[in-house]
Amino acid sequence: MKCIVSDDVVLSWPLEGPLATHIVEFARWLQDEGYALYSRRKRILLAACFSRWLETERVNSIRVSSELMVRYLRSRGRGVVVFQRECMALRQFIDFLRSRDVIPAERVLPRQPSPVEQAVQEYEFYLLNERALAQVTVDNYAPFVREFLTSRFGREPVKLSQLCAGDIVGFVQCVAPRLHLKRAKLLTTALRSFLHYARYRGDIQHDLAAAVPTVANWTMTSIPRAIPPDLVRRLLASIDRHTAVGLRDYAILLLLARLGLRACEIAELELEDIDWNGGSLCLQRKGGQRGTLPLPADVGTAIAAYLRHGRPRNCNSRRVFLRVRAPIRGFQNSVAISSLVQERLKRACIKAPTQGAHQFRHGLATDMLRHGASLTEIGEVLGHRSPETTKIYTKVDLDALRPLALPWPGGMR
Repeated sequence: MKCIVSDDVVLSWPLEGPLATHIVEFARWLQDEGYALYSRRKRILLAACFSRWLETERVNSIRVSSELMVRYLRSRGRGVVVFQRECMALRQFIDFLRSRDVIPAERVLPRQPSPVEQAVQEYEFYLLNERALAQVTVDNYAPFVREFLTSRFGREPVKLSQLCAGDIVGFVQCVAPRLHLKRAKLLTTALRSFLHYARYRGDIQHDLAAAVPTVANWTMTSIPRAIPPDLVRRLLASIDRHTAVGLRDYAILLLLARLGLRACEIAELELEDIDWNGGSLCLQRKGGQRGTLPLPADVGTAIAAYLRHGRPRNCNSRRVFLRVRAPIRGFQNSVAISSLVQERLKRACIKAPTQGAHQFRHGLATDMLRHGASLTEIGEVLGHRSPETTKIYTKVDLDALRPLALPWPGGMR
């Protein structure tokens, strides 16, 4: 006797077990999430087999747990090591049932944090609630503070009153040489922040933040690594815009090249941020600020083409750009945009200055400067909060800098 689960999934036997009545709904959810037919069939078959096994074990839905899932996969594999994909697929079914209160949430015993972890958690709470810092800043500071406290106290109770200048200097001298310059500067910044916090709490009486060594860093020592305009044109021309992926990637690359957006700004762009009547974009800029940029006609045309012919219609996400693999949803972070750029450069066989998305931002600023734009105008387009950030682009205007060069002694006369 066959069982029709969905329009394109049919089982050769009827659904059985305590979870049988929810498998059809699970199949519908998988289809809404954009899973391909092959993936849906495997997940539905696995869920049906699991439900039938629960019945043979005389287990009702209330007793379903991750431990039972592992037991089933091991029995199914007859002692063979459990495949990770099967485990993830079945866990997805269990999470689906939990989200609909079919099975109870799994009880997880709270783990007692170590003394170092407890100190770091209190520091993070202070940064978020007292200093109102962004979560990304807290996430950058916490690992360095955790490493410092672990090196000083290990598993023992954290007594900040025992810290001295030698502990701080020794830690920085040991760790900083292994880091990139920017990471080393972030290390010292995080330590100063934590030591200011410790003094604010009254755990230390002296200003130990002053003992944190300074990492040598001269401003504007390097030239921005910008992708040349001819390589941008080659890259855009290499994209096949007859596919949904091509329409999406072309629109993203145009936003990078024509507006110089950050990768995170593109990943977080939502449908409401596009003003089609006014021809503008409303962006969430760095530091939590909102900014508006004019939407060039070619960029707007590319985004509209993706929304009409490339973007999945049955997705509830408000993000403009979506993943092409299930589950269909917006990009998680800026790393996905940078990976997209890297993949497109590789396909087009283009040797760009870097493999990331930021080179388009540098390329736009360099091109604007060479066409007579002022640093103020460039800073407004790029969303710089400080004019000092934009000054680095003066180094790429070689024609303007050449008259400033002093003659070489003994050279041509």
